[in-house]
Amino acid sequence: MYKFKLQYSIALGLCLAAVSCKAPQATTEMPNKTVVPEAYTTSKDTTNTAALPWHDFFKDQNLVNLIDTALKNNQELLITLQEIEIAKNDVRIKKGAYLPTVGIRAGAGVEKVGRYTSQGAGDATTEIKPGKETPDPLGDFVVAAYANWEVDIWKKLRNSKKAAVSRYLSTVEGKNFVVTNLIAEIANSYYELLALDSQLDIVKQTIELQSNALEIVKIQKQASRATELGVQKFQAEVMDSKSKEFDILQQIKETENRINFLVGQYPQEIKRDRNNFLSLLPSTVNSGIPSQLLQNRPDIKQAEMELTAAKLDVKVARAEFYPSLDISAAVGVNAFNPSYLLTFPESLLYSLAGDLAAPLINRNAIKAEFSNANARQLQALYNYDRVVLNAYIEVSNELSKISNLEKSYDLKSQQVTALNTSIDVSNDLFKSARVDYFEVLMTQRDALESKLELIETKKDQLNAAVNVYKDLGGGWK
Repeated sequence: MYKFKLQYSIALGLCLAAVSCKAPQATTEMPNKTVVPEAYTTSKDTTNTAALPWHDFFKDQNLVNLIDTALKNNQELLITLQEIEIAKNDVRIKKGAYLPTVGIRAGAGVEKVGRYTSQGAGDATTEIKPGKETPDPLGDFVVAAYANWEVDIWKKLRNSKKAAVSRYLSTVEGKNFVVTNLIAEIANSYYELLALDSQLDIVKQTIELQSNALEIVKIQKQASRATELGVQKFQAEVMDSKSKEFDILQQIKETENRINFLVGQYPQEIKRDRNNFLSLLPSTVNSGIPSQLLQNRPDIKQAEMELTAAKLDVKVARAEFYPSLDISAAVGVNAFNPSYLLTFPESLLYSLAGDLAAPLINRNAIKAEFSNANARQLQALYNYDRVVLNAYIEVSNELSKISNLEKSYDLKSQQVTALNTSIDVSNDLFKSARVDYFEVLMTQRDALESKLELIETKKDQLNAAVNVYKDLGGGWK
């Protein structure tokens, strides 16, 4: 009869385990590599500037020194490095979860049971030889080693560890993405600072030119060849240019402090070469082919690692539907008197147990977590596609910008040359009273604006080269 009940219980347990093993399937599968266009333009040259280290891409030593300092001191980068350490520790936690847990414990206690309890009544009615009575109260002393282990039969714990590894690699790529953005931001701010210096020089030269014209019109007024209106107009133009000078000085200060913040230092003057800004040439950029973005862009690789982790999370969530096997064991010594602890084999204690448990009823929480894991996998998939598409569009925009800015700069250079000539002509004609003051003013104003625009275009050219280098995935290697 007992044997029949045991067999029946085992069979029932196996049936329950089989029922609990029914788990829903994932709604998504890992996609193939995202297909990107074969080329940005008609060229399919695989030479890629992204492979060039940043200290070889930038030729200005002052800029190189700023970037080098920022990579050591920038607070955002330092925060990201700590996120990597946190992710690395998460891997260690997950790895430890599928290894046996072994510990040691020592304990002491005392127990006094009531006379009118089942244990107390049993002790009182048991015939015990004199000198062999159970102590009252009863002590309990134990020293033992114990171990617990969840057998990873469904790879739940190993997949959880693999997911943690993928997220660790994701944080590493995140750090690389921070580095490449930091380098690009410092370079763009540095070129903006050089452009502001050049614009300040142009404004100062214009103020001097306008002041000379003002003196001429004052002399002409004394000679009755000009009016007070002309004097006031020239005076107002000088004041407007001086106002621009202070605006630029404020922008220089703010740009310097932006660089100081990125470098991780308190406000100070940024060392730079203030001469010949317009003679600077943008670095030559080879875009390679779009498929190289998948290997060079840290944000794409970060999204790929997140997608891999999300897929593993689905496997972990599915394994929650299956039975889990826990094994526990202990060995040590146990006695009611400390002096008996080393009395063998009477004081020896050991145990070994296996526990097979599976969810059977009310699995809504497990189903909900599985659905969440599926949803997060879909999110990671859509995010990966979005990041790849965004990377391609960014490179395409910057390549087009480089081409158009080159043409625009050539035309603006010709415009500045023509307006510089017109200033000399208008001044000569004004001195001989062949044109009025209004034409001189407009010519000077147009020349100033065109020179400032030329400097702005040069800055945009330099920044476009930096941005396409960043967008191609350069700077972090």
